[in-house]
Amino acid sequence: MCPKEDLSVGGEALTNSDSDVSMSESSDSNLEPETSNQPHEEASSDDEDEVIKAIRRECERTNDHPPQIICEDFITDLCFHPHHDLLAVASIVGDVVFYKYGNEENVLQSTLELHMKACRDIEFSLDGKLLLSTSKDKSIMISDFDSCKLLRFYENSHDSPVYCLTVIDENLFATGDEDGRVKLWDLREKGDKQIYQTRKNEDYISDIVCDSAHKYLLCSSGDGSLTTIDLQKRGIFMQSEELDDELTCLGLFRSETKLIAGSTQGKLFFFNWNEFGLNSDAFPSNKAAINTLIPITENIVVTACEDGNLRATHLFPHRHLGIVGQHDMGVECLDICNNGTFIASSGHNNEIKFWNIQYFETFEKVSSKHKKHERKSELANNLPSSKVRNNADFFSDLA
Repeated sequence: MCPKEDLSVGGEALTNSDSDVSMSESSDSNLEPETSNQPHEEASSDDEDEVIKAIRRECERTNDHPPQIICEDFITDLCFHPHHDLLAVASIVGDVVFYKYGNEENVLQSTLELHMKACRDIEFSLDGKLLLSTSKDKSIMISDFDSCKLLRFYENSHDSPVYCLTVIDENLFATGDEDGRVKLWDLREKGDKQIYQTRKNEDYISDIVCDSAHKYLLCSSGDGSLTTIDLQKRGIFMQSEELDDELTCLGLFRSETKLIAGSTQGKLFFFNWNEFGLNSDAFPSNKAAINTLIPITENIVVTACEDGNLRATHLFPHRHLGIVGQHDMGVECLDICNNGTFIASSGHNNEIKFWNIQYFETFEKVSSKHKKHERKSELANNLPSSKVRNNADFFSDLA
C-alpha cells in the first residue's frame, strides 16, 4: 500500500495529500473568461486528473497478503503449519515463536524456549502435531505443537553442530551437520541413536530432500557435490562430481523427474532423476548467491538471493520471470503457506515479509523464444507481488 505522503511514479516523488483540491484551486485562480486557449487548459487538467486517479488506485489496492513482521532476534528459519494459518519462526537465541497470520494483522500466539544456541532448522510433522528443531548446540528436539511440551530430546545427536533437517514421513526424519555427516532417525526407536549414518561429504550438508516414494534421500553440500542415499537399502546410491560452486539448496520438479540445486554463484543446476552423478544442465541467474529456493509449481521456482531479491524462474523452458519481492539485505529463509497463496521470506534485518503469488497460475506456459540480450531486463522485471512496480505497468492504468 502506498503511503499518503510519499508516492513515486517513474522514480520521482509525488505528494498526494489534497493534491486534487490544490490543483483545482490553482486552475480556478488562473482562469480568464472566454480565452482562446481554454480548451488546451482543460485537456491539461484532465491529463493531470488521470494521473491522480492512477495514484489513488495504487493506494486503494486491498491487502492480499499479511503485513510485515519485525522480530527482536535474528531469524534463522521459517516454517508454515501444514493445516493452520500459523507461522513458526526460529531465532539465533534458540527460541521458536508462533504467529497466527492474516491479511489484516498477525498475532503472536506463543513462544517456545528450546535450544541453548541458535536454532538452525525447524519442520512440522506431516500432520502438524509435532515440531522438530535442530541447533548449533548439536541437539534435536521433538515438541508437541498443541501442548508445547518437549517429547523427545536428542542431546548430542551429532559430533558437530547440526545444519539442516527434513521430515520424510510420520516416523522418519534426517539431519545433516557442519562436517558433512547425514543421519537417519526413527521416532519409533527408543533412546537417542540413529538408525543410519554416513559421511561422504567434506563440507557442511546444506539441504536434504526426499521424493514422495521415499526411495532416495538427496543431500547437497558446501563441497559442491550431491550425495544420494538409498533409503530402502540404507546405503549410498551415488555421489556426484564436485562442482565449482557450493550447493546451497534443493528442490524437486516436473513430477519429481528433475532435481534443481541452487549455488553460491547464482546458478541453478539441473539433475535428471536417477542420474545424480552429473548435472544435465545449468542456468545462470545474476551473480548473487542463492541461499534457498522453494518450488511454486511444477515449472516455476522462487529463489532467495544474497542481494535481497526473490527471483522467479521458469525451468522448462529456462526463462527468468522477474522479481517476486525485495529485502534491504540478503534473504536467508523462505517457505510457502499451506494453500499456496503466498510465500514468506526473511532477511538479515529481522523482518518477515509475505508475497502473494497466485498470479503464477497464469505463468505455466511461457515462450522459449527470447533473445540473449533480454536476460538483463527479465532479471529486473518486477512481478505483481513486488513492492516496486515497473514504470510501464503504472502508466498502463492511464490508458
